[in-house]
Amino acid sequence: MDLIIIAILLGVVEGLTEFVPVSSTGHLILASELFGYDAATWAVFNVVIQLGAILAVVVQYWRTFWAVGMGLLRLERLSLVFVRNILLGFLPSAVLGLIFKDQIRVLLGSPLVVAWALIGGGIAILAIERFAKPGPASGVAQLPMRQALGVGLFQCVSMIPGVSRSGATIMGALAMGIERRTAAEFSFFLAIPTMIGATSLELWDSRQALMAGTGPVGWSEIAVGFAVSFVVALAVIKAFVAYVSRAGFAPFAWYRIVVGILALVFLTR
Repeated sequence: MDLIIIAILLGVVEGLTEFVPVSSTGHLILASELFGYDAATWAVFNVVIQLGAILAVVVQYWRTFWAVGMGLLRLERLSLVFVRNILLGFLPSAVLGLIFKDQIRVLLGSPLVVAWALIGGGIAILAIERFAKPGPASGVAQLPMRQALGVGLFQCVSMIPGVSRSGATIMGALAMGIERRTAAEFSFFLAIPTMIGATSLELWDSRQALMAGTGPVGWSEIAVGFAVSFVVALAVIKAFVAYVSRAGFAPFAWYRIVVGILALVFLTR
């Protein structure tokens, strides 16, 4: 199959799955395997195109970021707390990501890890949906420091491919009593520094192969995947928030379990 076509398909997968609790990285690894390429071949591509989906968050919530920026210039409390909470949520994964980056890279090449993580994550979502008691509606700027840091600690679990960054942060937030909409939006905002950091590190580590054009996947494929993931994610974000606000996360849990089982069958046949 032509590499550009694969890049388009993977861009669609990334845009559809980045912000829902089903693991975009896990789906990209499984999709690469399905197309007959080992996950390591597409590792840089899979990380970088996530920035396309992250750009969709910036576009969708530009009014929020504009208001926060203006508030920072005036040293307004809500804007300062908003930034504080994002930084607190980002800090744990930034530290652990740097410490364990080599081990994480090994896991990114294991589709079997993804399959088991999809199943385990699905079961965890069902349990949290069953027993968690979300609090009243609030907002990211109203979260106390302990909840913001707690969500950041939950995000660290998503370093295991297949767990889902959005799943870990949203479910962690729900488990700590944060209501659904705020949990989802905090996950979106937290994705920005997290994915910028992960992408920058991946690009730096792979800079020689990318600049020399010696790798099987180059800048053309990355650019196409980036653009496609941006467009698809832009359509998904608003619909996802509206859906989970009224229906919850159980359908995503069952989807994870089914996909994980099918992946195990495919990978061990």
